[in-house]
Amino acid sequence: MKLDPASPKDLSAQIAAAIRDEIVSGKLIVDARLPSEAELADHFNVSRPTVREALKRLAAQSLIRTQRGATGGAFVNRLSFEEAYGQQITTSTLLLSMNAVSFDVACEARYTLERACAPLSAARRGPEHLARMRHEIARQAQPGLSDEDFCASDVALHRALVDGAGNPVLSYQLAGAVEAMQPLMNMITFTARSRGAIVAFHTRIADAVEAGDASAADAALSELCDYTLTLGRDVMQARAARAQDAPARSGD
Repeated sequence: MKLDPASPKDLSAQIAAAIRDEIVSGKLIVDARLPSEAELADHFNVSRPTVREALKRLAAQSLIRTQRGATGGAFVNRLSFEEAYGQQITTSTLLLSMNAVSFDVACEARYTLERACAPLSAARRGPEHLARMRHEIARQAQPGLSDEDFCASDVALHRALVDGAGNPVLSYQLAGAVEAMQPLMNMITFTARSRGAIVAFHTRIADAVEAGDASAADAALSELCDYTLTLGRDVMQARAARAQDAPARSGD
């Protein structure tokens, strides 16, 4: 593990990257104890505070854990998909916001991935997944439900559909697609969409999953995608029209 003195990254970031590479490559195995702060400082020829900052970066990424006491120190963490969900969602949200991903692109990506999960969910879903979907559909039908709660319920239903596929890799990959892209779509379309239409789509999806009918689940998701795309485009066009009218009105 060596540092590049010509790198624009600060030393703590370089140390964190070097240790991360050792973990990813398998040279540092799960539960292995890292060298002490003093040993790492000597190895990299840096101060102990610099090493401490590098370890904080790794801990923030859940790559290591620290323990106190005589047998303490920093250890390589055993990651789980569930623990990594938050990072995937955060990264996806940042990518969507910072790179100005269009509504159409986000919608296409999300539903294409989700439709790939639907046949697996129809074949493998457990009773708990179906119960979660039915619970969220019942919530969405409540007339007094706030827009914020409706959107959260929307995400939870689709999360249950994805998790019903019984594949933790897919659940992890779609954490960003559902829990980052779905709120983006909800923010754009919630004022224009019909709650009744959404509940009807969700009911069709749940019915298909319960019946093990992959083609019916795919058809309902495809139609929901088309409905969402149409809503998004209508909202965008209305916003553009209002923006064009605003200068004209201000000049009157």
